[in-house]
Amino acid sequence: MNAGGPEGRGPYASRMTRFTGIADLLARDELGTSGWHTVDQSRIDRFAEVTGDRQWIHVDPRRAAGEGPFGGTIAHGALTLSLCVTFLTEILHVDGVTFVVNGGFDKVRFQAPVRAGARLRGVVRLLESRPLGSGARIVVRTRAEIEGEKRPACVADQVLALYTGPGPSA
Repeated sequence: MNAGGPEGRGPYASRMTRFTGIADLLARDELGTSGWHTVDQSRIDRFAEVTGDRQWIHVDPRRAAGEGPFGGTIAHGALTLSLCVTFLTEILHVDGVTFVVNGGFDKVRFQAPVRAGARLRGVVRLLESRPLGSGARIVVRTRAEIEGEKRPACVADQVLALYTGPGPSA
């Protein structure tokens, strides 16, 4: 795993934890904390366009301010969840890992709304691991924190397979 996308470079790259191999990764519980990522209205609108989820609570600032319970628009839960993947790729680099397969999420809990303009960061912990062929199957918990808020936006447990060789046969 390594940093990707425009927010994975520059000041964000310094937050990356470099592990010398899978054994080094598995020896730690706390894996790292990402940089802050702004979830502005533009990002919410782009996500709505891609997913087709144009619910007014996300894309209509005037209506959301007047009729919504949060005083303005909020990010989609799926957008918040997808940022957990972004946080993870920003935080981790494991030497010798040739590729990573995302096995999905075992548990996701949305605990607080992400208001347009909020900044989020991910705090990642290793929950469990087991050998898997030429690598390991791991479960990590990402806590998506909202700057200035006590409650996180979400907490998500993600299953990943890390391979150091050619991986599973097709």
